[in-house]
Amino acid sequence: MDGDGRMTVGEPELVGRARAGDGAAFRTLTEPYRRELQVHCYRMLGSLHDAEDAVQETLLSAWRGLPGYDGRAAIRTWLYRIATNRCLDALRSTRRRRAREWDVPGVEPPEPTGRIEVRWLEPYPDALLDATVPGPEARVEQTEAVSLAFVTALQLLPPRQLAALVLRDVLGFPARDTADILDTTVESVKSALKRARAALRRRRPADGPPHAGSPVENAVVARFVHAYESADVDTLVGLLTDDAFLSMPPLPLAYAGRDAVVRFCATMFGAGRHLDLVPTRANGQPAFGVYLRAPTGVRRGTGLFVLTLAGDRISALTRFDHTVLPAFALPPSLPPTRP
Repeated sequence: MDGDGRMTVGEPELVGRARAGDGAAFRTLTEPYRRELQVHCYRMLGSLHDAEDAVQETLLSAWRGLPGYDGRAAIRTWLYRIATNRCLDALRSTRRRRAREWDVPGVEPPEPTGRIEVRWLEPYPDALLDATVPGPEARVEQTEAVSLAFVTALQLLPPRQLAALVLRDVLGFPARDTADILDTTVESVKSALKRARAALRRRRPADGPPHAGSPVENAVVARFVHAYESADVDTLVGLLTDDAFLSMPPLPLAYAGRDAVVRFCATMFGAGRHLDLVPTRANGQPAFGVYLRAPTGVRRGTGLFVLTLAGDRISALTRFDHTVLPAFALPPSLPPTRP
C-alpha cells in the first residue's frame, strides 16, 4: 500500500505469500521501512541500542501477527502502530539506563551547576539516517527532528504526548491515523499534541544551526578542533554562547553557562591529558571521536563529542562514553602519532 492506504502493485500477492510462511516475501514487504522505523524508535527512546531492539521486536510481532492483518491500514502504518506501541512499553519499563559515576582516573571534575534530566540519551550516526519524506501535515523540519536538543526534549514528555507529537509533527500522519496507531480518539490526540507542543516551544533554541558543511559550520568546527587539541582555553571561550551547556549522559553532571563549561574543560586540559579528535557526524551535527594519548603513544578512544551550533557559536557540548564509538565505525584506538 502507498501512503494513502492504497495497495501498490504486487503487494497483495506478497502479503498472501508472507501469510503462508514465505519469509522472503515478508522481508520484501517490510525492508523498505526498517531504517525509518529505527529512526522513529530512536526519537521515542533516545537510544540507538533500544531502537534496534524495538525494531527487531516490531518485525517479529508483525511476522507473527500477519494472520490478523486485515489490509485496511497501509503496511507502513501497520508497522508504525506496532513499533510505537513497543516503544511505549519500553518507556513505561523500569529497566531504563541508570546514572553512572565519574570514572576519569586522576581527574576531579569541578562542581557541576546541576544534574541532567535525561541520562539514557545516545547519539545517532548520520550514516544511519533515512531519507523519509514526511507527510503534508508535518510541522518539524527533518534536520531539527533528529537533533540532540529535539530528541532530549522529547524524552521529557509523557509517553503518549511524545508519541502523538512524533507521529503528527515529525512524520505527518493525519490525526485519524495517529489516533488509530495509539488506539485512542482524535480528540485525545489533539489534546496530547497541544500540551506536547507547548512544552517543546519552551525548550527550542532561539538561533538555529548553520547548514551542514557550510563555511560557517566548517569554521566553527576547525576552531573547536584547534582549541581542544591544543588546550587553548581562550579560543574555546570565544566559541561558546553565553548560555552554553555541557552534559555527559549517562553521567548526571551538567555545566550550564560559558564560565562553567570553560571551567570543566580547563580542568581536563590542566590534567596533562593530550587529546586527538576524529571527525564524524551524529544527529545531523558535527561530532568527534575523542582519543587520549597514552605514554606509549597509542591513542585510546575515550568518548564522542557532539556539538550543537547556534549561528557561528557552540551552544551545547554533549559527551558520550567510548561504548558508542563502534556505531560510528570509529576504532577503539589509533596508532601512535609520528614524532
